[in-house]
Amino acid sequence: MPKTKEQTLQWLRTISGELSTATIKRLDQTLPWYGDMPPGRRSAVGLVAQAGIKSFIQWYDDPTTTTWIAADVFGSAPRELLRSVSLQQTLQLIRVVVEVVEERVTGTDASLREAILLYSREIAFAAADVYARAAEARGLWDARLEALVVDSILSGEYDDELPSRIAALGWHGHGEVSVLVGTTPRQLDVDQLRRTARHLNADLLIGVQGGRLVLVIGRAHPANGNGVDGTPADEEALAAAGPLLSFLDIATQLEPGFGPGYLVLGHEVPSLVDASRSAKAALAGFAVARAWRNAPRPMLADDLLPERALAGDPLARSTLVNRVYRPLQDQSPELMTTLWCYLDNGRSLEATARELFVHPNTVRYRLKRVTQVIGWDATGAREALILQSALILGSMNDHDSPAPRR
Repeated sequence: MPKTKEQTLQWLRTISGELSTATIKRLDQTLPWYGDMPPGRRSAVGLVAQAGIKSFIQWYDDPTTTTWIAADVFGSAPRELLRSVSLQQTLQLIRVVVEVVEERVTGTDASLREAILLYSREIAFAAADVYARAAEARGLWDARLEALVVDSILSGEYDDELPSRIAALGWHGHGEVSVLVGTTPRQLDVDQLRRTARHLNADLLIGVQGGRLVLVIGRAHPANGNGVDGTPADEEALAAAGPLLSFLDIATQLEPGFGPGYLVLGHEVPSLVDASRSAKAALAGFAVARAWRNAPRPMLADDLLPERALAGDPLARSTLVNRVYRPLQDQSPELMTTLWCYLDNGRSLEATARELFVHPNTVRYRLKRVTQVIGWDATGAREALILQSALILGSMNDHDSPAPRR
């Protein structure tokens, strides 16, 4: 048996190949995840184990080389190995290597065994450092990628790589999307926003645009009985997930994560690639929200259609015409005339009934039909403003159907 350090080093170099072979065999016998790996990754893991043994011999020769351990051991591993082998599995790998070396050096002087234990501690710390750095780099990359995706959504400039970028961010939304715009708080807690969204069965993309905080919200809960991939969802999973919340409900729960000021929610769109339409509505509403006195927080961008239209938003103008004026025009001239008269008479049922020579109950019935057709109730002050704006814009663009005269 070797006695001096020089003799011990020479002996370790002699048996290094034997130790490497024994380590690979032990990995195959004791670590199921190693045996399940494809040949290329098994080879990479084996190289890491061999590098660990070689690095130990170099370290035993000169312990001051501790700072180079990570580079010596993990430098030979391909970058994708960090994504396929967890830190826990790496520590299991280190334990196997140490056990094999310890068994082989049993009976030698105590200083060698002590050196093995000290080195195993250093290599474990080095592994943790490598994984921490990789996680930090991945986090920075994800943040940049997320900012790029949100910028693409806000600008509406999509390319063929957008779906792959979204997938790389781990987006779990099944379809419908809405965009929420507000002010950026002094201390933005991104993790809290994501935790809140997860509890609401929602997914988020987060972007900071100067003083604006933009959230792209998608529901992660399966809808219409289908999962994220379109396959039938498990009924027990659906029941456990709870009811599907509206985007307004989700926005209300996310509201504390924003700074003071207005909070505007864009309309719902079918998918993430259509989110630019919701973003444009939310941004346009955010720009004019101060014009609505006592506005709620959050508020719907569609509730700001009159202000947006006055500010020159073409999307708001077309929305008002297409969702109010055209449906009423196609449904019944009688409904259109009743709504015009009702709004012109200050929302007075009696005055409207007198002008139209009908009973007030007839006016009530027709107004109820208007609500059924377009979804807005003319008897409410705010909704009356929306409907009157729609009638004005529609009549300005429709010369063949002038507004009824009194």
